[in-house]
Amino acid sequence: MADAQKQPFDFMGLRKIASVLSITLVVVSLALLGVRGLNFGMDFTGGTSVELEYAEAPGLDDIRAQLTEAGYEQFVVQNFGADTTILIRMAEAENDQLAREVADMLAASGDELELVGSEFVGSQVGDELKEDSGLGLLIALAVVLIYVGMRFQFKFGIASVIPLAHDVIIVLGVFALFQWTFDLTVLAALLAVIGYSLNDTIVVADRIRENFRKMRVGEPWDIINESIHQTITRTINTSGTTLVVLLALYLFGGEAINNFALALIIGVVVGTYSSIYVSANMLMVMGVTREDLMVPAKEGTGEQAEEEQPPEWLNRM
Repeated sequence: MADAQKQPFDFMGLRKIASVLSITLVVVSLALLGVRGLNFGMDFTGGTSVELEYAEAPGLDDIRAQLTEAGYEQFVVQNFGADTTILIRMAEAENDQLAREVADMLAASGDELELVGSEFVGSQVGDELKEDSGLGLLIALAVVLIYVGMRFQFKFGIASVIPLAHDVIIVLGVFALFQWTFDLTVLAALLAVIGYSLNDTIVVADRIRENFRKMRVGEPWDIINESIHQTITRTINTSGTTLVVLLALYLFGGEAINNFALALIIGVVVGTYSSIYVSANMLMVMGVTREDLMVPAKEGTGEQAEEEQPPEWLNRM
């Protein structure tokens, strides 16, 4: 009994369940993206931005309520630099009177304000932005594949990129499901998710490579289990502290960064799961072996570098 308790949790014993879960989530996410699509914000669809300067800091909720009562539907209200400077982004197309109409309507409530300026972003710019953002995500994944392939081994490169694509697709699927606004802040969050998830995946991959070189006995299943066991505390602690900060951003950061924080929260949760199961699972599927990660022979000796002994529980198997 004492020996059994020293063995790590059998993470790979749940890999088939994890595979079904991951495939289901990815397929459902892709279906949602195809059927419902993303609710693109004005960064991508175009619209008019109106900049106002108030004599005293106004309440953003009050401005939103006034705009809603006036019949405007799609808009974003946020501070722009100072508390007294307000930026209103609206889906309406530009016309000579729109900015002045908005300023006069808000001034009618008794607030003293000045129209600083307005500008219009056309839909063509938004379409180009969609293409460039998609291309940026693909380039990021390609660079990760090349880096990890050179840093570790090609199988590890594939096992690192698949989880990243898995995480991005699921985040996009959730946004498509709830029709949350997808704007540039969410795109920035997706790039951050790629970086965060990659960091976790690299930590696990580095330990797997190290243990494949150190442990003289044991199947890949056992070595990967031991590697995940050795890194799981670090992974959970990192994700937990990150989530605390993101929850604070979501609750207290204001409307302007709500979707940014939401995308990161979902990405961190899914990324933590994928760095444990999806990446390691891919290594099992591709049949990673000790020979793939063999330490180069010492020059002139034909002998391999010294390796440490495996954990006692592996020697007893």
